[in-house]
Amino acid sequence: MGNKQTIFTPEQLDTYQDCTFFTRKEILRLFHRYRDLAPQLVPDDYTNKPDVKIPYELIGSMPELKDNPFRQRIAEVFSEDGDGNMTLDDFLDMFSVLSEMAPRDLKAYYAFKIYDFNNDDYICKSDLEKTLNKLTRNELTPEEVCLVCEKVIDEADVDNDGKLSLEDFQHMIVRAPDFLSTFHIRI
Repeated sequence: MGNKQTIFTPEQLDTYQDCTFFTRKEILRLFHRYRDLAPQLVPDDYTNKPDVKIPYELIGSMPELKDNPFRQRIAEVFSEDGDGNMTLDDFLDMFSVLSEMAPRDLKAYYAFKIYDFNNDDYICKSDLEKTLNKLTRNELTPEEVCLVCEKVIDEADVDNDGKLSLEDFQHMIVRAPDFLSTFHIRI
């Protein structure tokens, strides 16, 4: 085998390893997944930190996301631009947080951001309605949705302000042991 092509500098790989839950081998595997989504956009060499973003349409069509009712929201939350277009760093962050190695509180923080559709740092009734409709693929009647949302707020809203703060949400997650097993993507 001739000279192996350099994708990252050793320092870049160290940095990626430090800020994700991945080994160097997994980082390289994810880089190839990223590159395969848009080979015409993504160079083989990242040593000079190219400014590349893959459009949401390609991110959302990945096997890990395409059937997820929250795919667009997930991409928006993890993308630096907020529109779901992803740099390699965004892509690695998303897979890292959604990996089985990520700690529960980090997953809870991102789940909260994903369910906070209006980005006001609270999960209000309209955020809950959107979440529920996505989860049930719009199979509930408006009355059922309303009832479930009221029950969730009633049970989880510790300070009784009619909406869920991150703390309220984390408190609720602690009482949902299966949350972690459902909030991940295998690579």
